[in-house]
Amino acid sequence: MKKKFGKSLVMVWTILLFGLVAMLPGQAAAHCDSLDGPVITEARAALEKGDITQVLKWVRADDEQDIREAFAQTLAVRKLGPAAQELADRYFFETLVRIHRAGEGAPYTGLKPAGATEPVVVKADRALEKGSVNELAKAIAAHTEKGVSERFHRALNASKHAQDSVQAGREYVEAYVTYVHYVEGIAQVVHGAPHHGEATAPAAHQH
Repeated sequence: MKKKFGKSLVMVWTILLFGLVAMLPGQAAAHCDSLDGPVITEARAALEKGDITQVLKWVRADDEQDIREAFAQTLAVRKLGPAAQELADRYFFETLVRIHRAGEGAPYTGLKPAGATEPVVVKADRALEKGSVNELAKAIAAHTEKGVSERFHRALNASKHAQDSVQAGREYVEAYVTYVHYVEGIAQVVHGAPHHGEATAPAAHQH
């Protein structure tokens, strides 16, 4: 039972990582760009309270002073009226996101509208809020397992007729390449380069 549980856990996290790979680097970064993402959500709260503390975690220590100055300027301009407040807030959001992204080595491409965040990232945030990853892991597992299964069976069925004709052989090769690349994508995420300061995963055993 313990062995089965361990194997299932590894599979779940493998699938989880693969589900997220499609969003790297551009789409994942867009999560921080969206007006309803965690960065700007906390920035709004900080401006309302007049306390920048909760925002500073989103930037590197070297960039903290720049954010503090932008925050102070924003608070000052906000007092000039509703229109000034809207412009000042926008300025602070853009400055914060731009510096945050630069710290990740990603370019700033503008703020994204609310609702632009990928569904899987929304679910990832909700999992943290609930304190449980079960629902998220099951959803990604089901989706990715379906993808692997479909590509596997397509390649398997095509292999049975690969020698019938050149056209049939090409259809098999196309199905085979699609299937193998899909599986390789999983391995590359699990054993590839770390993201956001994570430790590199151990290399796969060679057989």
